Amino acid sequence: MSVVRIEAEPTPVEVDLAETALIVIDMQKDFLRRGGFGEFLGNDPDLLQRTVEPISQLLTAARRLGMIIIHTREGHLPDLSDCPAAKLDRWPAGTRIGDMGPMGRILIRGEEGHAIVDEVAPLAGELVIDKPGKNAFYATELDGYLRARGIQNLLIVGVTTDVCCMATTIGANDRGYNAIVLSDCVASYSPERHRATLATIKAQGGIFGWVTTSDEVLAGIAARDPLG
Repeated sequence: MSVVRIEAEPTPVEVDLAETALIVIDMQKDFLRRGGFGEFLGNDPDLLQRTVEPISQLLTAARRLGMIIIHTREGHLPDLSDCPAAKLDRWPAGTRIGDMGPMGRILIRGEEGHAIVDEVAPLAGELVIDKPGKNAFYATELDGYLRARGIQNLLIVGVTTDVCCMATTIGANDRGYNAIVLSDCVASYSPERHRATLATIKAQGGIFGWVTTSDEVLAGIAARDPLG
């Protein structure tokens, strides 16, 4: 057993690192870089940049310990057959999924904008899940992959707090996983929605999960890392 105690809200949480996976959500150029989908919707992508360094540090520690690491990318098939009209048509022409942007077609698999930013890019052997929706469990192999490996706890990081991170946290909770969201490793285009989402996750005794920081998780990992 490699059980560690992580200080968190609303309560500390004990997890077995052997049953814990790090899931890095949608750290893609389309969301974090100028000219991507996020900016096309009128957002400032620079607001997401603060997550890069703490996620990078967390990845380094998790890799050294041999933890399971999963990366997700939101995006669609080139023919848009997996993109419902309700999602496709809600924005003005020229800013829609599949339209051409500075980094290729917006949120289309294989385009430059769909790629994960270099600073937190996956290494060989780390699972990369392409998802057509916000929730990483929707229409993906994630649940089966985790259950086959005995994973019970998810450390959730990435962007954005109030959309894909929250949707995945709810999806994890509904499937019986312990969702632990790292507040400095998630970000939103709206600081107000970021704070409100974290408050919702930890409300009512942790209705959707726990909220902590990378420092607290790294302290727990260090206690089990012979090189830490």
